[in-house]
Amino acid sequence: MLDYNCCATFASGRVGSDSTLTMTSSNKIDELVARLNAETAKIRWHELQKHYAAGNLVATSANADLIKIAIAFHQDDTAKVKNWLTSGSLYEVSDDQAQQWFKNDAELWAVVIPPFVLVQEVEN
Repeated sequence: MLDYNCCATFASGRVGSDSTLTMTSSNKIDELVARLNAETAKIRWHELQKHYAAGNLVATSANADLIKIAIAFHQDDTAKVKNWLTSGSLYEVSDDQAQQWFKNDAELWAVVIPPFVLVQEVEN
C-alpha cells in the first residue's frame, strides 16, 4: 500500500519542485486551475495501465473534484490529501478495479501531477 503523505513520502520530493508551489495570490491559483483544466483529458485504461503498474496512479471518487485534488497534490497539501484518503474521495486503485477497467477498457478523466496520474471515472 502506498503512503500518501505528500510532504514526505508521497512524491519522494518530486512533487513541489516547481516555483509555483509558493502561490499566494488568487490570480496564481486561477492560472493553476485554468492550466490543470486544460491538461485534463479523457483517456482509455489501456493507455493508463503502465502508470498503474508503476504505482503512480491514484483515483478519485465520482463526487470528488479532480482539479481540487490535483491542486492539493501540486501544492503538496498533506492535510487535504490525508482527509480525502480518510473519506474515500481519494484512493489507491485495487487490483480488482484495475482488472475491471482493463476488461471494459474504461474511459477515465486524467490529469498528471508528476510523478502521479490522478484519474476519475467518466460519468455516462
